[in-house]
Amino acid sequence: MLEDVPSPIDLRQPADAQQWAATALSKRPDRPEFFACFERSIGAGPCRVLELGSGPGFLAHHLLNALPSLDYVALDFSVAMHDLARERLGPLSQRVQFIQRSFKEGDWSQGLGQFDFVLTHQAVHELRHKRYAAALHRQVRTLLAPGGAYLVCDHFAGADGMSNDQLYMTADEQAAALADAGFASIEPLLCKGGMLLHRAN
Repeated sequence: MLEDVPSPIDLRQPADAQQWAATALSKRPDRPEFFACFERSIGAGPCRVLELGSGPGFLAHHLLNALPSLDYVALDFSVAMHDLARERLGPLSQRVQFIQRSFKEGDWSQGLGQFDFVLTHQAVHELRHKRYAAALHRQVRTLLAPGGAYLVCDHFAGADGMSNDQLYMTADEQAAALADAGFASIEPLLCKGGMLLHRAN
C-alpha cells in the first residue's frame, strides 16, 4: 500500500494559511498569467463556476473583477482560507458562495448542482498522492452541465517541474488521469514555471 505524502503545513491553521498566502505569489510569479488564461477560457457570458481548493481567493479575485456575470462557488476545507478570501475579496465576496468541504472526502460533491466550469489551481496535489487524481476528476465530471469544461492547473513532475513523483504527476500522467476519468477532449492551455493548465471536456 502506497502511503500518502504528508503536508509540511496545516492550512486549516490561521498562521499557516496566512504564511502560505503571503508567499504564494512571490514563489509562483507566473500565477497572474495563469489567472488570465482561466479568464479567457471562461469568457464573458453569464455562467456558474465552482473553484476547488479556492484558498485565499487569488483566482476568485481576478475572475470576479474581470467577469461580472459569474455565479461563483468557492470550496475549500479550511475556514482560515475562506476568512482570508473574504478579506481579499471585500464587496466581491457578496457574489461568492463559500463552502467548507474537503475534496478528499468521497461525498464532497453532493448537493452542489451543476456548473458551466469547474476550476482548480495548484490544489490537486493536496490529495497528497497522485493516485487519487482520476477519482477526483470523475467526481468533477458529474458536476459539469452539458457543454461544461474543467480547467485544472497544478504542478507537474519532471524536467522544469517538481521532483516528487508520488505527490505530483508528469504532464503525460495529468492528461492520462483526465482521460481515465472519461474526458474525451483534453487540451493543454499553458505550461510555465513548473505548472500546467489543462482544459477538459
